[in-house]
Amino acid sequence: MLELGAAGDTQGRWVNRVLALFIIGTVVMAVLETVPEVDDEWGGVFDLLEIVAGVLFLAEYIARVWVADLHPPFRRFTPLGARLRYCGQISAIIDLMAILPFLLALFLPTIELKILIVLRLTRFFKLARYSPALRSLASAVASERHALIASLVIIFGVILVAATGLYLVERHVQPEKLGTIPGAMWWALATLTTVGYGDVVPVTPPGKVLGGLVMLMGYGLFALPIGIVATAFAREIHSRDFVVTWGMVAGVPLFEDLKAAEIAEIAKLLRALSVDTGQVITRKGAEADSMYFIARGAVEVALDQSRVRLEEGDFFGEMAILGGRRRVASVFALEATQLMVLEAHDLHRLMRNQPDVARKILDEVQERARMGSLPDDIIEEEVSRAAEVVETLKEEGAGAGVGLTEPELFDVEPGGGAEGDGETDAEVDDAPSGAQPQVPSDTPDKA
Repeated sequence: MLELGAAGDTQGRWVNRVLALFIIGTVVMAVLETVPEVDDEWGGVFDLLEIVAGVLFLAEYIARVWVADLHPPFRRFTPLGARLRYCGQISAIIDLMAILPFLLALFLPTIELKILIVLRLTRFFKLARYSPALRSLASAVASERHALIASLVIIFGVILVAATGLYLVERHVQPEKLGTIPGAMWWALATLTTVGYGDVVPVTPPGKVLGGLVMLMGYGLFALPIGIVATAFAREIHSRDFVVTWGMVAGVPLFEDLKAAEIAEIAKLLRALSVDTGQVITRKGAEADSMYFIARGAVEVALDQSRVRLEEGDFFGEMAILGGRRRVASVFALEATQLMVLEAHDLHRLMRNQPDVARKILDEVQERARMGSLPDDIIEEEVSRAAEVVETLKEEGAGAGVGLTEPELFDVEPGGGAEGDGETDAEVDDAPSGAQPQVPSDTPDKA
């Protein structure tokens, strides 16, 4: 309920909503307590609610730490080792900071909760766990960190040049304010940001000209990092119907034995896709360019002679990518479904860097073949070639993907496969809710 609620568990969603409500409530209380009139009238109620919230957050933190050894990346450790590693994660540190005011007030009765207002306000950051928008913003900032650092370096350089210029022009006229370059840097910063407090202003004609130029430069310079963040944030929002979280990836059996850092890297490769009941996800004969993992919901794979139901944790679309071929079946959603999409080139890289994952994919393919859900030519050709590549990687000890050459298995021309009608899996076709779409019967029976 605590870790997988965002992936669709009903009870987990309600737990998340209650926790988010308490987070917002305690932050609002911490702010209102600084108003003397409000504190005099409602101080006792606020203190009581703070105790209730503290107990709730403490119980949440203890529960999260207690079940840490059930997380797939931590299962290889002892219960104590898994819990210690979980406590080192950023989200766990934020949770600990959120309960520190309560713990300090509990063990130090003489201390006032109001003194700990800064720590209490850190609870706001707990919302990032429940807010896809905040996670998307953090991801956008992280992805553009190099561009942001470069823009900040440019801004600092302009501030330094502007401060030096005004120091040279007005150091004799205003020695108490502009007699040093550090003193002039305050004026440069206030002018570049177009705030203009007026506490320090140039009085000479050359100084006023320089001040005007710095003002004009400020509009463009500070628009640079804002534009970078806004563009990255918009791209992040439009590229995902929901946010692929660490917990979603860890919940896929295929990745359950990976380390936490490896799961985090895989999460960055995955793109989210939400589909409604009856919508076609892939069509038979369409060019295969991605693999799908089911985060929530269920899909049905429509083969020539049978239909296969896949649910949360299952995956499909892997064999067509391995051979650079076309889809052997149509897949549609049996209910509202959330998918994690792995593009072909990212799948190739993942299988090169993670031989164990590649082996699991191949084992699943062979199992599906034994069930009669895949054509024989796939098994005879792709599986044998893939097994050889994975075995070679395993013998070479390639676990991190360093120094690996491109395996022959993935030696596929871009857009490879038979000539088709141009359909791609990026387009999810609409179908009436609850209806099963017609599976094309005139397309070649190719992988």
